[in-house]
Amino acid sequence: MKRIIAVLCIMAGFIIIGQVNAQNNASAGPVAYTTAILPFNESGEGVKNQGEQIAVMLFAKLMENPELFIVDRADIDKTLKEANLNLSGLVSQDKAIELGKWIGAKIIITGTVFKVKDKTFIIGKVIGTETTAVLGKSVDGVEGIDLLTKKLADGISDAIKKDAKKLMPAVRTQKDIVAEIKKKLGNAKRPKLYVKITERHIGNQTYDPAAETEFQKIAQETGFEVTNNESDADVIVQGEGFSEFAGRHGSIISVKARLEIKALDKKGVIIAVDRKTVANVDLSEQIAGKKALQDASAALAEIILPKLTAKK
Repeated sequence: MKRIIAVLCIMAGFIIIGQVNAQNNASAGPVAYTTAILPFNESGEGVKNQGEQIAVMLFAKLMENPELFIVDRADIDKTLKEANLNLSGLVSQDKAIELGKWIGAKIIITGTVFKVKDKTFIIGKVIGTETTAVLGKSVDGVEGIDLLTKKLADGISDAIKKDAKKLMPAVRTQKDIVAEIKKKLGNAKRPKLYVKITERHIGNQTYDPAAETEFQKIAQETGFEVTNNESDADVIVQGEGFSEFAGRHGSIISVKARLEIKALDKKGVIIAVDRKTVANVDLSEQIAGKKALQDASAALAEIILPKLTAKK
């Protein structure tokens, strides 16, 4: 009997160790860049409707790339509708980057197609929405648009695999964000804060306030006193956030989160207000949602907290 109990204990130990290792691997999170593909600009004659066709075919080809998480076209159209925009007006790089930030994309793929006699040229641009860095890739030939687009997709995949770091901003930790806020605040007197940020994950119940906790933690670490008593606060920070499932690519799940925060004085006058949309990926939908809301909250804390007081 004792031998059986000992064996069961050893087996239980292996199970626990396996669960811990799985959790550690999951927390590290997969690497996948949220990417939006926009219709290519059509320049000159003989390429009518090809810009849209190239975007659709690139979507199909790049979906196979495990390093990319492609934003569904329906989500792009929904964002454009909400912003009263249309894709035909998004020909400039600045507007493409702005759209990318709205939908939480780290990378935007767009470009131009044109013809010279019988030869078709497709110039692709891979743009980092946070760095504005650009990688270029072009193809040309007399082949059909489908074969040229396949070559372009292969070239874009290779370029991203080789130079993705050029498109992405330097990884910033919470420690970096706190240091930057402290630098902006200097020795200014910090008001006492009351922070209330509600959040929900569409389709699932959420139990812990990730965005609120993140904002409170950063506020405290930058010298603000945070109170649980609203009437005791000098400044009231209110916010509302949500996260929702954006798609699945194999075992990788993408979630998009949007967070809006405003700070008011005791009279109800708005001192600062801003919003942020962030996309994140993980093996768990809930973890991806929490991470996205935390990232959005940290980004907004860096914008809002320095506005709550003036340097002496």
